[in-house]
Amino acid sequence: MTSALRRIVLPLVVAFLAVAGWSSFVVYPLKIFVVFLHEISHGLAALATGGSIRAIGLTFDEGGVCVTEGGSRFLILNAGYLGSLLWGALLLVLAARTRRSREIVGFIGAFTLVATLLYVRSAFGIAYGLATGASLLLVAGKLPRTASEVLLTAIGVVSCLYAVVDVGSDVFTRTIPGSDASALARLTGLPALFWGLLWAAVSVAVVGLALRVLIRGPSLR
Repeated sequence: MTSALRRIVLPLVVAFLAVAGWSSFVVYPLKIFVVFLHEISHGLAALATGGSIRAIGLTFDEGGVCVTEGGSRFLILNAGYLGSLLWGALLLVLAARTRRSREIVGFIGAFTLVATLLYVRSAFGIAYGLATGASLLLVAGKLPRTASEVLLTAIGVVSCLYAVVDVGSDVFTRTIPGSDASALARLTGLPALFWGLLWAAVSVAVVGLALRVLIRGPSLR
């Protein structure tokens, strides 16, 4: 098996297992983490454009909210779906092309703990964030590097899949007045369907680029 083929096999296997068990409790913690990435991406966009994060909430039913103040409303609204997608693609590439997967998982764990303590205000979100941050640090510190590689791949795959599923659910199969696409429609005058189609197109392009880098890109090792 060539090195390029080895790099693509694990993401494909993880993707197959994630789709097969999408509604299972095994995939559920990863889906909540993607919701966390979605909301923190809103917050980071606010910070990057001069605003602030007031609060982040996560709920057991995979809901989430990020309350921000100031900053670019346009960029903040776009940052949710696109941010979680980009995080997913980046983690996929890093899992396959660097030997520092343990350090990356440790950083994500520490970041999750800090972000939870600073910004998360829902009871479920606090419990989830603290438990997840601690678990990631444990994986990074106590388990072999392979475990961190698999975990990064799993987070990356589920993040990419969830971004696509979430766009389809919010825009194409049901209309949610409070969704990011609906808020952008009110802000710009362009319909929510436009933003959904745009995000879907970007999703395909980003996932395609990530796969290309996995197969043919330069090594970061």
